Amino acid sequence: MVTQHVKIPRERIGVLIGQNGFVKDDLERKSRSAITVDSIDGEVCIESPGDGDPLLALRVAEVVKAIGRGFSPENARALLDDELLLFEVISLADLSPKTLSRTKGRVIGQNGKTRRALEALAEVKISVYGKTISLLGYADKVRVASEAIDMLIRGAPHSSVYRFLERKRKAEEEQLGW
Repeated sequence: MVTQHVKIPRERIGVLIGQNGFVKDDLERKSRSAITVDSIDGEVCIESPGDGDPLLALRVAEVVKAIGRGFSPENARALLDDELLLFEVISLADLSPKTLSRTKGRVIGQNGKTRRALEALAEVKISVYGKTISLLGYADKVRVASEAIDMLIRGAPHSSVYRFLERKRKAEEEQLGW
């Protein structure tokens, strides 16, 4: 038996469990794991059978972390279905409250416009939650998106970031011969 412990924010516990326990039950079924959630402190215990796929046990913990970092269960569950997907968290914990708010605003944009543009240009899913920005996608795409977000954090104009992403995308297409 492989046991893992993951802590998620209390306000995300309901999302992890889902209506009538649907999300938790679905995760348990797909991963052959037992998931116990302590709704007081946000501690999630994942017990996977020792005879199963050890990677799958780690992926369940990643799914729980992704839900805890603001992703929808549907987006997070993709980590179980595709072993090439990565989940990366960029911490903003060292920023002052004022800088944190400004930075999150720059990444999200007015009515989510910037986040949607970043997701489309970099081909990743992005969640801005608490003091983190999280990414879901393939390794090369996550790396490019992370670099673009770093540019925004450092104060680069949005237009420069969009041009950077478009250049990266064009270079990739040329490399693939499209």
